[in-house]
Amino acid sequence: MSAVPETPAAPSRPTVTEREARQVAEAAREQDWRKPSFAKELFLGRFRPDLIHPHPLPADEDVRRGEEFLAKLRDFCETRVDGALIEREARIPDEVINGLKELGALGMKIDTKYGGLGLTQVYYNKALALVGSASPAIGALLSAHQSIGVPQPLKIFGTREQKETFLPRCARTDISAFLLTEPDVGSDPARLATTAVPDGDTYVLDGVKLWTTNGVVADLLVVMARVPRSEGHRGGITAFVVEADSEGVTVENRNAFMGLRGLENGVTRFHRVRVPASHRIGEEGQGLKIALTTLNTGRLSLPAMCVGAGKWCLKIAREWSAEREQWGKPVALHEAVGSKIAFIAATTFALEAVVDLSSQMADEDRNDIRIEAALAKLYGSEMAWLMADELVQIRGGRGFETADSLRARGERAVPAEQMLRDLRINRIFEGSTEIMHLLIAREAVDAHLSVAGDLIDPDKSLGDKARAGASAGAFYARWLPRLVAGPGQLPGSYGEFKHGIDLSPHLRYVERTSRKLARSTFYAMSRWQGRMETKQGFLGRIVDIGAELFAMSAACVRAELLRSRGDHGREAYQLADAFCHQARLRVEELFGRLWSNTDDLDRKVVKNVLGGSYTWLEDGVIDPSDDGPWIADATPGPSTGENARRPIR
Repeated sequence: MSAVPETPAAPSRPTVTEREARQVAEAAREQDWRKPSFAKELFLGRFRPDLIHPHPLPADEDVRRGEEFLAKLRDFCETRVDGALIEREARIPDEVINGLKELGALGMKIDTKYGGLGLTQVYYNKALALVGSASPAIGALLSAHQSIGVPQPLKIFGTREQKETFLPRCARTDISAFLLTEPDVGSDPARLATTAVPDGDTYVLDGVKLWTTNGVVADLLVVMARVPRSEGHRGGITAFVVEADSEGVTVENRNAFMGLRGLENGVTRFHRVRVPASHRIGEEGQGLKIALTTLNTGRLSLPAMCVGAGKWCLKIAREWSAEREQWGKPVALHEAVGSKIAFIAATTFALEAVVDLSSQMADEDRNDIRIEAALAKLYGSEMAWLMADELVQIRGGRGFETADSLRARGERAVPAEQMLRDLRINRIFEGSTEIMHLLIAREAVDAHLSVAGDLIDPDKSLGDKARAGASAGAFYARWLPRLVAGPGQLPGSYGEFKHGIDLSPHLRYVERTSRKLARSTFYAMSRWQGRMETKQGFLGRIVDIGAELFAMSAACVRAELLRSRGDHGREAYQLADAFCHQARLRVEELFGRLWSNTDDLDRKVVKNVLGGSYTWLEDGVIDPSDDGPWIADATPGPSTGENARRPIR
């Protein structure tokens, strides 16, 4: 083994253009569509209820095992988890984490042959919703460990030896974390600075990782690092499993946040950390693909916990609004408050429908759900935040007051303000709302770029453009006429969704609107061509319309499932009907804003803000921030601070 220089030269952070960054992201995404996708078809103007209806169901044995575990988990949460204590002390007690290990909660998604519980995605998500309602910090710990930590990428990309080595540990004893973000690298991994230099049969890691969820207590880490290109090494961003107690690994800080106060999230430094080549996941250069593929189903954990939040918001809103009286009647019966309760109830129903449908499709593996999972994450995080905000408003001053303060003066300790704080991060975690808009939009227009991408690519030759023009002409000659008419214009379509309450008009609306959405997307591509990717406001609204249509479809299909099983069918139809009416109003507003908006004016204002034209507007205030750097120094080298790592044993 060759020696590593005692003080290696600090690698310079990669300098990339916007185009190069996009090319890196494009190379990492899954290129092919080998299986059907309901959401992809929806964005293309093809409403395919056959892909989701009848609603897929889990196998009886999966239900039995899942329900047995949920019962044990509920008992554990009710008897051994003190959410208020975790909030006050900003830490999950070791005995709680050890209890979760004994329960098998670390191995919910790990196959039984490796010591896990082998739960389906459906029951894994139900478990996260349950435990997350007891303590969102615990939900985050379990989710980060299994959804994006070591188990999921090894399940998909790991070798037999890696699975046999690491999965039994992850199932029972070892907590894992996922390390991608750096102080100056967020959703633009092309600028990743952490390096993994090949040295014999090992790699030597150097760099700093930020916001390492579970990183403070983790035993195993999934680390993304850049391998330099050299003889025998293709190089590129690569994934590694790293032992957290390896020499040179230092947790330099345990971060604190406005919410999720028990979150074990930190800053981790790697200084000449040796990692065996056998711990590399996949091939060199596959790291981003591994990360994105892992997130295809991993993203479902966040909306699952948002479902739990919605259920809790509904419970508190119902109980409080029936108890609290104003002007001679319960506040729930005042329309201003009642509309908020109706929104919470209908949205919770629809969000659960989206998560359960996406999860069951993930379990069956018949459909490609990369767009569905991304839509679930986007929609769930945004709607859960709105529901929690409405609950705080319904509670009034008590909603703004902490649970401890309420308890101290003799009232029920309802942590509504904590729920609002805890949920806020979901709009940023695992892809911010803005990034999710762009990610989903890219997948939604994939069919167009596949046939016409060369036409709008400035780097393509005239010959390439000519060939692309011929291909595009053939595609659009077949596709465009199908956007003119469809089942949504026939009064009898989807009649199987009429049982007392008639949901068929909503599905006809989805069918008509999906065609309108596809026409709008095509017009925008024709109008803006290569500049389409810069129209982020437009693309965000396109995606939001698709999210509403997906949620409407899922809500109707779930209502029909519950009716067919005699399980609150009438009430489910009522909730689905209410949700669809609410969603249709939002869709119409979004369509109006596609072409009538302030996007161009906003861009001018932004340029003036950055140019200093409005600094006079900032007069009259005091900035309480200190004068530290906006972005911390992440120069590779030895750590100078105390190791804040806290393994749980």
